[in-house]
Amino acid sequence: MAQEDTQARRILLIEDDRDLCSLMADYLAQQQFQIEVAHDGRLGLGRALDGVFDLILLDVMLPVLDGFEVLRQLRKRSSTPVIMLTARTAAADRIAGLDTGADDYLPKPFDPEELLARIRAVLRRTPKADAPDVEVDAGGVHLNLKTRTALYRGYPLDLTALEFDLLELLVSAAGRTVSRDEIAAALYQRRPTPYERSLDVHISHLRKKLERDDCTPIQTIRGIGYQFTPVAEADA
Repeated sequence: MAQEDTQARRILLIEDDRDLCSLMADYLAQQQFQIEVAHDGRLGLGRALDGVFDLILLDVMLPVLDGFEVLRQLRKRSSTPVIMLTARTAAADRIAGLDTGADDYLPKPFDPEELLARIRAVLRRTPKADAPDVEVDAGGVHLNLKTRTALYRGYPLDLTALEFDLLELLVSAAGRTVSRDEIAAALYQRRPTPYERSLDVHISHLRKKLERDDCTPIQTIRGIGYQFTPVAEADA
């Protein structure tokens, strides 16, 4: 089952530690991924923009261009999912990566199996070409789960892969509070970690993208989680 999900998926690994890079590439190749590597930020950005990859593993501390700058430039032209890898574990660094458009953030040192689990979680958000059209509608939000497109009150939303999945989860449960544990289990396939403030970052981004006339349909239920509550559309 796991190998079927990862079959033929292409990963770009941008990492300047050649020994670590070799170990990661060998491990992921054994899991049936196709791996390409780059050892500095400039070369990595070039390959990310020129090639077709299902996911990018991006180190933060890179020569020439650091990982944050690579991600900033990449997000101007590509929505390819990105997992950032770094020994810098301060909350400000994690939030900076997520704010720039990373889909997940894994601190070093990490267990190879945790990396694999996070890769699979991100790739599960990538639609398969033969998937049927499935649509979700609530409160002015329209989601096409095959094309991964989103509209709010008829206007397109520019969402990251994780933001799309988070919005789908909340819209599908419209009117019901979705706990932080439930969100983490659905999006990350794991329990919340001590740094699961990343959920708050993604929620904040979604709120801004859905805000109309100082109103947003995503509400915080203090101490529990979040709820999608449709906003009256009389002014729409």
